[in-house]
Amino acid sequence: MSGINPYIEKQEFELPQENYRITFLPMKKNVEVLFDEIPTEGDGLPGSMLNTALSAGIDMEHSCGGVCACSTCHIIVRQGLDSCNEATDDEEDMLDLAPGLEPQSRLACQCVPDGSQDIIVEIPEWNRNLVSETH
Repeated sequence: MSGINPYIEKQEFELPQENYRITFLPMKKNVEVLFDEIPTEGDGLPGSMLNTALSAGIDMEHSCGGVCACSTCHIIVRQGLDSCNEATDDEEDMLDLAPGLEPQSRLACQCVPDGSQDIIVEIPEWNRNLVSETH
């Protein structure tokens, strides 16, 4: 289930114009994001952390299909938050429902980096799909 949520404010963001890397914790998986191959189809905003994670084979929970209607794709941006688009009031409202909220918390479906720096993202323990993380 992906698409657009007609009940929320339209998110403003810019797709990256340069390559960057996202490190997903705790699995320490590095994903090289090439600006000319940004994933724009699928769940979440084009180029979002959710869209990128799913394209890289990281199974991140996202019950609403990435349309900012739940808090299951809650992530914590440990490094590089200032290179991401700003959270809207609608995203902040959904984040209020997430356990373990921190000042660097975002919804992966709404968080789009601009590519100006590398990003380190932590997927909270309660949101990890342990089946996909086994070696």
